[in-house]
Amino acid sequence: MEQTKTSALGAVNVNQQREALFTHEEARYLRRKATGSFMVGLLTTLTALSVLILFIIVAYITISGIGGINLAFFTDTPKPMGEAGGGIAQAILGTFEMLIVGAIIAIPVGVGTAIYMAEYGQGWLASTVRFCLELLASLPSIVIGVFVWAVVVRTLGSFSGLAGAIALSFIMIPIIARSVEEILRLVPNSLREAGLALGVPRWRVILGVVIPTVLPGIVTGIVLSIARAAGETAPLLLTSLGNEFFNFNLSKPMAAIPLQIYNYAASPYDDWHKKAWAATLVLVVVVAIFSGAIRFTMRKFRYVR
Repeated sequence: MEQTKTSALGAVNVNQQREALFTHEEARYLRRKATGSFMVGLLTTLTALSVLILFIIVAYITISGIGGINLAFFTDTPKPMGEAGGGIAQAILGTFEMLIVGAIIAIPVGVGTAIYMAEYGQGWLASTVRFCLELLASLPSIVIGVFVWAVVVRTLGSFSGLAGAIALSFIMIPIIARSVEEILRLVPNSLREAGLALGVPRWRVILGVVIPTVLPGIVTGIVLSIARAAGETAPLLLTSLGNEFFNFNLSKPMAAIPLQIYNYAASPYDDWHKKAWAATLVLVVVVAIFSGAIRFTMRKFRYVR
């Protein structure tokens, strides 16, 4: 009889322990589910907030600048101080000139550095180069402007579009190098090994296999660097200075859209303020169109998984 009672009590204790364990596991599951739902909601809210901020900025720029957009804005040079009318044609031209020259300097250096670090770089030298690139990328743009002013502007004896292009190239190089390096590391080693197994030299494997595999990412990194450089003002204040007239000579002071925005925004004239907003809108639209065109053109390429 006592053994039966003991067995019954043991079964009851086992059931109670199972129920307690089940309740504990259920509570943990509910707690983890609630935590997961909270984090998803938090991340969704933060994402929506960031998109909303971008939308508010673009909407405000569009509303403030659309009234200053007309044909003369793109074809005329600025009017004398205090006189209404004119445009920023010389600034648009100067921006494209300096970006093209800066890209010609930065793209080979940036891509070449990225290939070295991703394909050949090992040991202290690669670590030193990577650290220098990260340091250069984190420098305030005004510091780059001061450096180029001291080395290039003072050497040439005058402000120039070439000095502005060099300053912009210094901004592009670390962005291109770090982004392209990370993109190149996405290529599976099996592709490299397959090419090398066929007796193909390593440099031809890089040019014929590795780079084409991630070409869209490389182009995207280059576009991001150009977009970043296109909006810089501080380096150009110390290097290209600005110009109110058309200029195709890179050895002379050259206008740029950010410089024109700065000059117009700092003026006391309402018409120039309107043109500053219009120039800001043009800069945003140009960067957006350029980025969209690159993505559309490169859409047929795909990464190798």
